[in-house]
Amino acid sequence: MGLERNGVVIDETFAEAFPMKATRILITAHNMAWARHAAVSATGFATSVIACGCEAGIEREILPDESPDGRPGVSVLMFSMSGKELGKQLERRVGQCVLTCPTTAVFAGLPRGAPGSDVAALGKNLRFFGDGWQISKVIDGVRYWRVPVMDGEFVAQEDTPVVKAVGGGNLLLLARDTDAALAAAEAAVAAMKRLPNVVMPFPGGVVRSGSKVGSRYANLNASTNDAFCPSLVGLVAHSELAGGASAQAIGCVMEIVIDGLTEADVGAAMRVGMEAAIAIGPAGGLLRISAGNYGGKLGPFHFHLHRLLGAAGDAP
Repeated sequence: MGLERNGVVIDETFAEAFPMKATRILITAHNMAWARHAAVSATGFATSVIACGCEAGIEREILPDESPDGRPGVSVLMFSMSGKELGKQLERRVGQCVLTCPTTAVFAGLPRGAPGSDVAALGKNLRFFGDGWQISKVIDGVRYWRVPVMDGEFVAQEDTPVVKAVGGGNLLLLARDTDAALAAAEAAVAAMKRLPNVVMPFPGGVVRSGSKVGSRYANLNASTNDAFCPSLVGLVAHSELAGGASAQAIGCVMEIVIDGLTEADVGAAMRVGMEAAIAIGPAGGLLRISAGNYGGKLGPFHFHLHRLLGAAGDAP
Protein backbone atom coordinates (compact mmCIF):
# COMPACT_ATOMS: atom_id res chain seq x y z
CA MET A 1 0.00 0.00 0.00
CA GLY A 2 1.38 3.40 -0.95
CA LEU A 3 1.66 6.42 1.30
CA GLU A 4 0.93 9.80 -0.26
CA ARG A 5 2.78 12.99 0.64
CA ASN A 6 2.13 16.24 -1.23
CA GLY A 7 0.51 14.17 -3.96
CA VAL A 8 3.60 11.95 -4.37
CA VAL A 9 3.05 8.22 -3.84
CA ILE A 10 5.65 6.63 -1.55
CA ASP A 11 5.84 2.89 -2.18
CA GLU A 12 5.62 0.56 0.81
CA THR A 13 9.07 -0.89 0.24
CA PHE A 14 12.63 -0.65 1.48
CA ALA A 15 16.16 -0.04 0.29
CA GLU A 16 18.52 -2.92 1.00
CA ALA A 17 22.07 -1.95 1.93
CA PHE A 18 25.29 -3.77 2.73
CA PRO A 19 28.21 -3.70 5.16
CA MET A 20 31.27 -1.90 3.83
CA LYS A 21 34.57 -0.57 5.12
CA ALA A 22 35.25 3.16 4.98
CA THR A 23 37.74 5.86 5.72
CA ARG A 24 37.82 9.64 5.62
CA ILE A 25 40.83 11.59 4.42
CA LEU A 26 41.40 15.33 4.55
CA ILE A 27 43.20 16.86 1.58
CA THR A 28 44.59 20.36 2.18
CA ALA A 29 46.35 22.70 -0.22
CA HIS A 30 47.60 26.24 -0.78
CA ASN A 31 44.04 27.23 -1.66
CA MET A 32 40.65 25.57 -2.02
CA ALA A 33 40.92 25.29 -5.78
CA TRP A 34 43.95 22.98 -5.61
CA ALA A 35 42.51 20.94 -2.74
CA ARG A 36 39.38 20.39 -4.83
CA HIS A 37 41.42 19.48 -7.93
CA ALA A 38 43.08 16.70 -5.93
CA ALA A 39 39.83 15.52 -4.35
CA VAL A 40 37.96 15.41 -7.66
CA SER A 41 40.77 13.39 -9.22
CA ALA A 42 41.06 11.01 -6.24
CA THR A 43 37.32 10.27 -6.27
CA GLY A 44 37.10 9.73 -10.03
CA PHE A 45 36.02 6.32 -11.37
CA ALA A 46 34.61 5.44 -7.95
CA THR A 47 30.88 5.10 -8.55
CA SER A 48 30.36 1.40 -7.80
CA VAL A 49 32.33 -1.49 -6.36
CA ILE A 50 30.91 -3.60 -9.19
CA ALA A 51 33.80 -2.44 -11.39
CA CYS A 52 35.60 0.48 -9.72
CA GLY A 53 37.08 -1.20 -6.64
CA CYS A 54 35.67 1.45 -4.33
CA GLU A 55 32.94 4.05 -4.01
CA ALA A 56 34.04 7.55 -3.09
CA GLY A 57 32.97 11.16 -3.05
CA ILE A 58 33.62 14.61 -1.69
CA GLU A 59 31.90 15.01 1.67
CA ARG A 60 32.47 18.75 2.17
CA GLU A 61 34.97 21.58 2.10
CA ILE A 62 36.90 22.32 5.30
CA LEU A 63 37.97 25.78 6.43
CA PRO A 64 41.52 26.66 7.52
CA ASP A 65 40.53 26.93 11.18
CA GLU A 66 39.32 23.31 11.22
CA SER A 67 42.02 21.68 9.09
CA PRO A 68 45.10 19.90 10.49
CA ASP A 69 47.61 22.32 8.96
CA GLY A 70 45.64 25.56 8.96
CA ARG A 71 45.00 25.50 5.22
CA PRO A 72 41.75 25.08 3.27
CA GLY A 73 40.85 21.57 2.28
CA VAL A 74 38.34 18.94 1.26
CA SER A 75 36.99 15.95 3.17
CA VAL A 76 36.74 12.74 1.12
CA LEU A 77 34.96 9.51 2.06
CA MET A 78 36.00 6.19 0.48
CA PHE A 79 34.15 2.87 0.78
CA SER A 80 34.95 -0.68 -0.29
CA MET A 81 33.79 -4.21 0.46
CA SER A 82 36.91 -5.10 2.47
CA GLY A 83 39.62 -3.32 4.39
CA LYS A 84 42.25 -4.87 2.13
CA GLU A 85 40.68 -3.54 -1.07
CA LEU A 86 40.06 -0.16 0.54
CA GLY A 87 43.74 0.09 1.49
CA LYS A 88 44.77 -0.76 -2.06
CA GLN A 89 42.44 1.83 -3.58
CA LEU A 90 43.45 4.46 -1.05
CA GLU A 91 47.17 4.08 -1.74
CA ARG A 92 46.70 4.20 -5.51
CA ARG A 93 44.39 7.20 -5.45
CA VAL A 94 46.40 9.24 -2.97
CA GLY A 95 49.64 8.33 -4.72
CA GLN A 96 48.44 9.19 -8.21
CA CYS A 97 46.00 12.03 -7.49
CA VAL A 98 47.05 13.78 -4.26
CA LEU A 99 50.83 13.36 -4.11
CA THR A 100 50.96 14.56 -7.72
CA CYS A 101 48.78 17.64 -7.18
CA PRO A 102 50.57 20.94 -6.43
CA THR A 103 50.81 22.05 -2.77
CA THR A 104 48.66 19.27 -1.27
CA ALA A 105 48.97 17.39 2.01
CA VAL A 106 46.84 14.51 3.28
CA PHE A 107 45.64 13.59 6.76
CA ALA A 108 43.36 11.07 8.44
CA GLY A 109 39.86 12.39 9.03
CA LEU A 110 38.53 9.82 11.51
CA PRO A 111 39.42 9.51 15.21
CA ARG A 112 42.02 6.91 16.08
CA GLY A 113 41.19 3.90 18.22
CA ALA A 114 37.44 3.71 17.59
CA PRO A 115 35.98 0.32 18.65
CA GLY A 116 36.24 -2.20 15.81
CA SER A 117 38.37 0.07 13.67
CA ASP A 118 41.49 -0.90 11.75
CA VAL A 119 44.06 1.19 9.87
CA ALA A 120 45.14 1.59 6.25
CA ALA A 121 48.46 2.98 5.09
CA LEU A 122 48.43 6.60 3.97
CA GLY A 123 51.96 8.02 3.95
CA LYS A 124 53.50 4.81 5.29
CA ASN A 125 54.28 3.44 1.83
CA LEU A 126 54.07 6.61 -0.25
CA ARG A 127 57.09 7.94 1.67
CA PHE A 128 59.35 5.72 -0.42
CA PHE A 129 58.77 8.07 -3.35
CA GLY A 130 61.23 10.29 -1.49
CA ASP A 131 64.02 7.87 -2.46
CA GLY A 132 65.65 8.00 0.96
CA TRP A 133 65.32 11.77 1.44
CA GLN A 134 61.98 11.47 3.24
CA ILE A 135 61.88 12.22 6.97
CA SER A 136 59.21 11.72 9.62
CA LYS A 137 58.07 13.54 12.71
CA VAL A 138 55.88 12.29 15.54
CA ILE A 139 53.46 14.84 16.99
CA ASP A 140 51.15 13.85 19.86
CA GLY A 141 51.84 10.20 19.13
CA VAL A 142 50.98 10.46 15.42
CA ARG A 143 53.64 10.00 12.74
CA TYR A 144 53.74 12.28 9.70
CA TRP A 145 55.96 11.86 6.65
CA ARG A 146 57.63 14.72 4.76
CA VAL A 147 58.47 13.74 1.19
CA PRO A 148 60.57 16.14 -0.92
CA VAL A 149 58.89 17.15 -4.19
CA MET A 150 59.55 19.87 -6.73
CA ASP A 151 57.28 22.47 -5.11
CA GLY A 152 58.59 21.81 -1.59
CA GLU A 153 57.29 18.93 0.54
CA PHE A 154 54.38 16.53 0.44
CA VAL A 155 53.16 15.91 4.00
CA ALA A 156 51.17 12.75 4.70
CA GLN A 157 49.94 11.21 7.93
CA GLU A 158 51.27 7.65 8.24
CA ASP A 159 47.90 5.89 8.30
CA THR A 160 44.17 6.43 8.54
CA PRO A 161 41.49 4.58 10.53
CA VAL A 162 39.19 2.17 8.68
CA VAL A 163 35.72 1.67 10.15
CA LYS A 164 32.63 -0.42 9.49
CA ALA A 165 30.16 1.42 7.25
CA VAL A 166 26.99 1.01 5.20
CA GLY A 167 26.69 1.19 1.43
CA GLY A 168 23.84 0.97 -1.03
CA GLY A 169 21.05 2.99 0.52
CA ASN A 170 18.96 4.19 -2.39
CA LEU A 171 15.93 6.05 -3.67
CA LEU A 172 14.14 5.65 -7.00
CA LEU A 173 12.43 8.82 -8.24
CA LEU A 174 9.67 8.16 -10.77
CA ALA A 175 8.75 11.25 -12.75
CA ARG A 176 6.76 12.48 -15.71
CA ASP A 177 9.79 13.26 -17.87
CA THR A 178 13.55 13.82 -17.84
CA ASP A 179 13.33 17.45 -16.71
CA ALA A 180 11.15 16.52 -13.74
CA ALA A 181 13.26 13.51 -12.75
CA LEU A 182 16.46 15.56 -12.86
CA ALA A 183 14.92 18.40 -10.86
CA ALA A 184 13.75 16.01 -8.14
CA ALA A 185 17.07 14.17 -8.06
CA GLU A 186 19.09 17.39 -7.92
CA ALA A 187 16.95 18.71 -5.06
CA ALA A 188 17.32 15.44 -3.15
CA VAL A 189 21.10 15.29 -3.63
CA ALA A 190 21.50 18.93 -2.57
CA ALA A 191 19.63 18.19 0.66
CA MET A 192 21.69 15.06 1.33
CA LYS A 193 24.96 16.89 0.77
CA ARG A 194 24.17 19.17 3.69
CA LEU A 195 24.49 16.19 6.04
CA PRO A 196 27.82 14.84 7.35
CA ASN A 197 29.16 11.29 6.97
CA VAL A 198 27.53 10.46 3.62
CA VAL A 199 28.38 10.61 -0.07
CA MET A 200 26.42 9.89 -3.22
CA PRO A 201 29.12 8.34 -5.43
CA PHE A 202 27.55 8.50 -8.91
CA PRO A 203 27.98 11.48 -11.28
CA GLY A 204 26.19 14.42 -9.71
CA GLY A 205 24.95 11.94 -7.10
CA VAL A 206 22.51 10.40 -9.58
CA VAL A 207 22.46 7.15 -11.60
CA ARG A 208 20.20 6.52 -14.59
CA SER A 209 21.45 2.96 -15.22
CA GLY A 210 19.97 1.27 -12.16
CA SER A 211 20.87 -2.41 -12.11
CA LYS A 212 19.55 -5.76 -10.99
CA VAL A 213 21.61 -8.76 -9.93
CA GLY A 214 22.44 -11.14 -12.78
CA SER A 215 21.88 -11.15 -16.51
CA ARG A 216 20.87 -13.43 -19.36
CA TYR A 217 24.56 -13.19 -20.31
CA ALA A 218 26.60 -15.51 -18.10
CA ASN A 219 29.63 -13.22 -17.85
CA LEU A 220 27.68 -10.27 -16.40
CA ASN A 221 27.06 -9.91 -12.66
CA ALA A 222 24.58 -7.06 -13.10
CA SER A 223 22.31 -5.76 -15.84
CA THR A 224 19.73 -3.06 -16.47
CA ASN A 225 16.87 -2.83 -13.98
CA ASP A 226 14.26 -3.59 -16.64
CA ALA A 227 11.36 -3.39 -14.18
CA PHE A 228 11.92 0.38 -13.97
CA CYS A 229 12.68 1.08 -17.65
CA PRO A 230 9.83 3.11 -19.23
CA SER A 231 10.69 1.87 -22.72
CA LEU A 232 10.15 -1.76 -21.66
CA VAL A 233 6.62 -1.44 -20.27
CA GLY A 234 4.56 -4.11 -22.00
CA LEU A 235 7.66 -6.00 -23.12
CA VAL A 236 9.05 -7.40 -19.87
CA ALA A 237 7.27 -9.99 -17.75
CA HIS A 238 7.15 -7.63 -14.75
CA SER A 239 7.23 -3.84 -14.85
CA GLU A 240 7.06 -1.61 -11.78
CA LEU A 241 5.68 1.09 -14.08
CA ALA A 242 2.63 -0.84 -15.32
CA GLY A 243 -0.74 -0.43 -13.62
CA GLY A 244 -1.80 2.24 -11.16
CA ALA A 245 -3.11 5.72 -11.75
CA SER A 246 0.30 7.26 -12.50
CA ALA A 247 1.82 4.38 -14.48
CA GLN A 248 1.23 5.71 -17.99
CA ALA A 249 2.49 9.14 -16.97
CA ILE A 250 5.93 7.90 -15.82
CA GLY A 251 8.48 8.69 -18.49
CA CYS A 252 11.75 8.75 -16.55
CA VAL A 253 13.25 7.15 -13.43
CA MET A 254 16.40 8.32 -11.64
CA GLU A 255 18.17 6.60 -8.74
CA ILE A 256 20.27 8.01 -5.93
CA VAL A 257 22.70 5.70 -4.11
CA ILE A 258 23.92 6.67 -0.63
CA ASP A 259 26.97 5.40 1.28
CA GLY A 260 27.42 6.42 4.91
CA LEU A 261 29.59 5.82 7.94
CA THR A 262 26.65 4.43 9.93
CA GLU A 263 23.17 3.03 9.38
CA ALA A 264 21.73 6.16 11.00
CA ASP A 265 23.67 8.40 8.59
CA VAL A 266 22.26 6.61 5.54
CA GLY A 267 18.72 6.70 6.93
CA ALA A 268 18.95 10.42 7.68
CA ALA A 269 20.18 11.15 4.16
CA MET A 270 17.38 9.12 2.60
CA ARG A 271 14.81 10.95 4.72
CA VAL A 272 15.95 14.48 3.83
CA GLY A 273 16.33 13.43 0.20
CA MET A 274 12.75 12.19 0.07
CA GLU A 275 11.48 15.33 1.78
CA ALA A 276 13.25 17.55 -0.75
CA ALA A 277 11.90 15.55 -3.69
CA ILE A 278 8.38 15.42 -2.23
CA ALA A 279 8.37 19.21 -1.99
CA ILE A 280 8.56 19.33 -5.80
CA GLY A 281 5.43 17.18 -6.03
CA PRO A 282 3.29 16.29 -9.05
CA ALA A 283 3.16 19.95 -10.04
CA GLY A 284 6.88 19.66 -10.73
CA GLY A 285 6.48 16.25 -12.33
CA LEU A 286 7.48 13.88 -9.49
CA LEU A 287 4.87 11.11 -9.20
CA ARG A 288 6.31 8.28 -7.08
CA ILE A 289 9.24 7.37 -4.85
CA SER A 290 10.41 3.78 -4.53
CA ALA A 291 13.60 1.91 -3.60
CA GLY A 292 15.64 -1.06 -4.74
CA ASN A 293 16.07 -4.27 -2.78
CA TYR A 294 16.73 -7.97 -3.18
CA GLY A 295 13.86 -9.22 -1.07
CA GLY A 296 15.87 -8.73 2.09
CA LYS A 297 17.99 -11.80 1.36
CA LEU A 298 21.38 -10.20 0.68
CA GLY A 299 21.86 -7.01 2.69
CA PRO A 300 21.25 -6.78 6.46
CA PHE A 301 20.35 -3.07 6.43
CA HIS A 302 16.73 -2.37 5.44
CA PHE A 303 15.59 1.24 5.10
CA HIS A 304 11.78 1.25 4.97
CA LEU A 305 10.56 4.37 3.22
CA HIS A 306 7.39 4.79 5.28
CA ARG A 307 9.30 4.44 8.53
CA LEU A 308 11.89 6.98 7.46
CA LEU A 309 9.10 9.47 6.85
CA GLY A 310 7.51 8.66 10.22
CA ALA A 311 4.26 7.42 8.68
CA ALA A 312 1.43 6.67 11.10
CA GLY A 313 1.68 3.15 12.44
CA ASP A 314 5.36 2.82 11.56
CA ALA A 315 8.37 3.29 13.78
CA PRO A 316 10.21 6.54 12.96
